[in-house]
Amino acid sequence: MSKSVATSGAGSAAAAARALAPHARMEQSLAGSATLEIACATMSELFNVSKAEVALLRVENDVLNFLFPVELKAAGFIPLSSASAVAARTASSRKVELFNNFVIVQHANVFETIKLGTLGQSDKPGANTIQKLMTTPVIDLQQHVLGVIQICRKGLSQVDAGPDFTLDDLHNLETAARVLAKLPFMNSAST
Repeated sequence: MSKSVATSGAGSAAAAARALAPHARMEQSLAGSATLEIACATMSELFNVSKAEVALLRVENDVLNFLFPVELKAAGFIPLSSASAVAARTASSRKVELFNNFVIVQHANVFETIKLGTLGQSDKPGANTIQKLMTTPVIDLQQHVLGVIQICRKGLSQVDAGPDFTLDDLHNLETAARVLAKLPFMNSAST
């Protein structure tokens, strides 16, 4: 009997969550993220992309270090002064950007060549090319840039990568950034 009560309560909570506006659902889902892995998995679900299509970087001194995916963390960093890295431009300009034809954007693509084996990335040549990308800075309440979130769609072509990102998606990414700015793992002193 208590099991049906718990199920009923969970159903009511789920119905209430579905009734929330999309950005409110996102805030609620991300706010409870105890780890960066959970937060990135949540963003993967919310934006309907694979975990290999979510990147979270944190500003440390004068560079951006990858927090997620873990394989990119070991691969190196991006100087904030980089003229060719979109993430560095996002952090420096503090502006959100959306590219539904990212392959024509001049960018540092060295990180696209790294195999993200733990996230089930494709082994097909060219299948992990970033076709579409959204990027936003993570800014705290004191207006300090803590890092950058990037959500992408990968594939052999734009069509293969899936639907274009929308302005609503970009707005939701900005909402996610505001929530992530409050989580402990975005503070470099916490790791």
